[in-house]
Amino acid sequence: MTSSNIQQPDVQQVLGHVLPSLPAAALSTEPAENVLPLLSPILRQRVQLLSSSSSEPWIRLLCYDTSKVPKLTEVAKSDRLEPHPVSGEVEIDWDYDSEIRYRRVDEETLQALVVLKDLGLTFRLVYCVGDPVGDGWKVGEVSVADQSSPFSSFGGVSSIVEAERQFRESKSKATQSNGITSSRAAPFMDEEDDDDDYWARYDATPARTPAIKRSPAPQSAHGVSATAEDDYYAQYDDVQPAMDNHDPDEEANLDIAPPLGLGTRPGQPVVNGSDEEEVELNETQGAWTLARAPRSPSTHSRRSGDDPNLVHPHPRPASSAGSNASVEKLEAAAAKQEQSDFGVKQHVSRSIKSLYMLSRASGIDREEFERLVKTELDMLGLMEE
Repeated sequence: MTSSNIQQPDVQQVLGHVLPSLPAAALSTEPAENVLPLLSPILRQRVQLLSSSSSEPWIRLLCYDTSKVPKLTEVAKSDRLEPHPVSGEVEIDWDYDSEIRYRRVDEETLQALVVLKDLGLTFRLVYCVGDPVGDGWKVGEVSVADQSSPFSSFGGVSSIVEAERQFRESKSKATQSNGITSSRAAPFMDEEDDDDDYWARYDATPARTPAIKRSPAPQSAHGVSATAEDDYYAQYDDVQPAMDNHDPDEEANLDIAPPLGLGTRPGQPVVNGSDEEEVELNETQGAWTLARAPRSPSTHSRRSGDDPNLVHPHPRPASSAGSNASVEKLEAAAAKQEQSDFGVKQHVSRSIKSLYMLSRASGIDREEFERLVKTELDMLGLMEE
């Protein structure tokens, strides 16, 4: 975008249709269709999206500074913006009552500020390229003017050529300052190059494989043969690692006791089949039988536990290795799930905070932001149903 292709804005043509629509904008919630093409793409999208979900007048959407909205609404409702009964336009001497300043923000953004002192209004114009409605000067914001110094916050100059010249000078000054910084850093770079040259000498040294140096002691003095060395290292094969919960010796020496009330199947045949009953259990692969009933009918002998045939076995303990591994897996899975849930919640919270800060920067207040979020949540509820 070059200054030779940009013409000064026709203020009467750009603002001639916006001014008569302000009184209606202070009362209506729906924007006028003939005004939307005169707005910049960003302001147009802001008005279309936020006005559809709000019950307040859409004039507040034309100003990004919420503190100036009440004053803007007051000016719009005053009789100063009443159209002429014949022409239907607001009576303004555009050459005398309007004052304009220009500034270039970056390579692609050229702005102009039009101040109407008698009405106390300011219009920030933006030169738009690639707009589907058409290229040219569009209204980027409508606000109220500061009576003492209306251009204090905007700055700018009286012509587009002067604005382009100031932008080029500021850009060249930034380039020169970067060059001075680079020249100051040059001596340090030379010192680093000298260090690199010094250490690079070692890279040119030819590589040689050192010769094998044998011990001066006689070989017989060592007294250690290859077989003895293998036996020495083979001792470590039987060492139980400290981090390994599985111990083969523990399983080998584990004495599995039968469940309570059950005894080991006897090797000799049953003498008295009427007094003893042998019942095998399929769940333990036939390894358990019912314990023999005490022969003495005496209650005292049954309680004393002196009967040698009475067996008090213990239930078979579960494998320590298997139980420890299962517990560790469950704990790891629970910790992973907890971290995942916490991460998702943090992500959602930060996303909402970022959207809120973006809305505040764009001029959206908290009430509008809450309405937008509530509307989206209601739409999601309808989609889920």
